[in-house]
Amino acid sequence: MVSPEFIRQLPSTGAIHRTLWQRLHIDPILFLLLMMLCGYGLFVLYSAADDHLIAMEKQGGFFALGFVVMFTVAQISQNNWRLMAPVLYALGVILVIAVALFGEVSMGAQRWLAIPGLPRFQPSEILKIGLPLMLATYFHNRSIPPRFKHVFWSLAMIVLPVALIIEQPDLGTGMLVLVSGVIVLFMAGLGWGYIATAAAAAAALGPVMWFFVMHDYQRKRVLMLFDPESDKLGAGWNIIQSQTAIGSGGWIGKGWQQGTQSQLDFLPESHTDFIIAVLSEELGYRGVLVLLLIYLLIVARGLWISWHAQETFGRLLGSAISITFFLYVFVNMGMVAGLLPVVGVPLPLVSQGGTAVIILMIGFGMLMAISTEKKRSSY
Repeated sequence: MVSPEFIRQLPSTGAIHRTLWQRLHIDPILFLLLMMLCGYGLFVLYSAADDHLIAMEKQGGFFALGFVVMFTVAQISQNNWRLMAPVLYALGVILVIAVALFGEVSMGAQRWLAIPGLPRFQPSEILKIGLPLMLATYFHNRSIPPRFKHVFWSLAMIVLPVALIIEQPDLGTGMLVLVSGVIVLFMAGLGWGYIATAAAAAAALGPVMWFFVMHDYQRKRVLMLFDPESDKLGAGWNIIQSQTAIGSGGWIGKGWQQGTQSQLDFLPESHTDFIIAVLSEELGYRGVLVLLLIYLLIVARGLWISWHAQETFGRLLGSAISITFFLYVFVNMGMVAGLLPVVGVPLPLVSQGGTAVIILMIGFGMLMAISTEKKRSSY
């Protein structure tokens, strides 16, 4: 007969499960939320894409690869990521320079690099992870809040790749990379005096950016925010059609695959940058709210992991990954709704695309590693 003392000494099922997740270096809540988001994204993409099954199979393959990448990245300790940070940052900068020298030109922009034996890719995507990783490593063993010299060198590390990306020209990606670096600085305790100075400098440089840095098509996109009707069949077409799709869906929507703007091809880039308009038209505002809730829960979980990290590196890197992810969502939705200029930012894990999925999953793999770092040393 089994004694009560023996039964009390047995580990509970919950404890076994928690130990298993910890050994896999996976945060179960974040993992479940990402699975929900990817599933919802495939559901929306099936309706938005022209070749429904082909698009789903291709995107499903990217998601599968992305989760494998995430799991692999989660097994790498923070110490190893700090060792790799300078290499990854330098690689990203070198590849962006290579794009400027002999990159491929498409639609008037030189953003892609084709290496024999590999698919064409955008090296600037690497810096979305490489820059905050490098800055988090830089501040790991330095005083917090940062001193002036640390702020100076941090800004130098930010400005170099951002300037190269904007020159391609790719203002949207450049601004996102810039923000990912600034978030690390802010979370490191950047003083309000620095922030006020930066804001004043940005305001002063605004006219310079407008007249000497921005291209004609970029200025036109900004002007279209105020009067898209002035060029209905040109630069204003995207905003007009997306707003029409969003407004016509109402609360309940027209029904899955029943949208007119998307199904009749009035809506441009319906399977990539403007896919949220398809969701709004077919599933209504309630469908958008479901997606927003999933996004907010992912961001909240990422910030929770960051705030409970054991080291400065984990707190800074995790915060940058989480807040930057939120900004991707904010910029895409603001762009489609006509509140921000059209900058070509896809909706994370919903828009069709492979490179963006892999980069995002690398970031979430790092968050997974941060969430279980405390227990790692005991294995």
